[in-house]
Amino acid sequence: MSKPETIPIDDPADPRLAAYAAIRERDLVGRQGRFIVEGDVTLRLMLSPGSRFRTESILLLPERLAGLSDCLGALPDPPPVYLAGRAVMSAVAGFPIHRGVLAVGLSGTSLEPDVLIPVPPAPATVLGLVGLTNHDNVGGLFRNAAAFGADAVLLDPETCDPLYRKAIRVSAGAALTVPFARAASADALLDLAERHDLVPLAMTPGAEHDIADAPLPARALVLLGSEGPGLASGFMAKCRKTRIGMAPGFDSLNVATAGAIVLREFWRARGRV
Repeated sequence: MSKPETIPIDDPADPRLAAYAAIRERDLVGRQGRFIVEGDVTLRLMLSPGSRFRTESILLLPERLAGLSDCLGALPDPPPVYLAGRAVMSAVAGFPIHRGVLAVGLSGTSLEPDVLIPVPPAPATVLGLVGLTNHDNVGGLFRNAAAFGADAVLLDPETCDPLYRKAIRVSAGAALTVPFARAASADALLDLAERHDLVPLAMTPGAEHDIADAPLPARALVLLGSEGPGLASGFMAKCRKTRIGMAPGFDSLNVATAGAIVLREFWRARGRV
């Protein structure tokens, strides 16, 4: 294992740190094919063979280097590793840095939805997100997808970017390892389900059948809408509808929690426990 080459930086205005500048504000407007990861666990996932993303550079507090030297030393072509004190890191990022581990990832070429779906007749569990604009929920759903072995996550145009910094953090890095792609529209998700022999399964409190009681299809596109409005009635009319049974008088779950329950049911049905 080789020791990674490091580059000390003591000036927040150093142009080599430009991609890290004003992280919060730049997340709102995009980073031209770049995204930010925080923390050693997430960085290790991005550097692992299971990630499809390249790492452009890494920014560490000097005291964090030793704990990451194993994974950095194992890289055949390591990115630049910048070392900066806490004051410099915080000045560049625009808020106090506590974890001391940041990195810039490159999103690369977007994947096409069709290539992510297992070929029939193999079992398939694909998660479809429609109109989810909350980064915490999207990150939580990616974490659930990883935990319960979903094959892929598909997003409609209104669903927020899973490579947003907070979404990656909430996903515990799963947004870097679970395959995902964006469809042209919500209806395009249904077209894709038809092409690939997936049963579109719409989650809604008004459904007649409980997910725990109804037979689960071997190949499914599990569709979740935003909290509150949920999936549009016209959209759901084209799907098989199911619900999660709850105590009388209450029919509301956080969408990430609902996704975890449904994906767990598919996991169990396929004998993966």
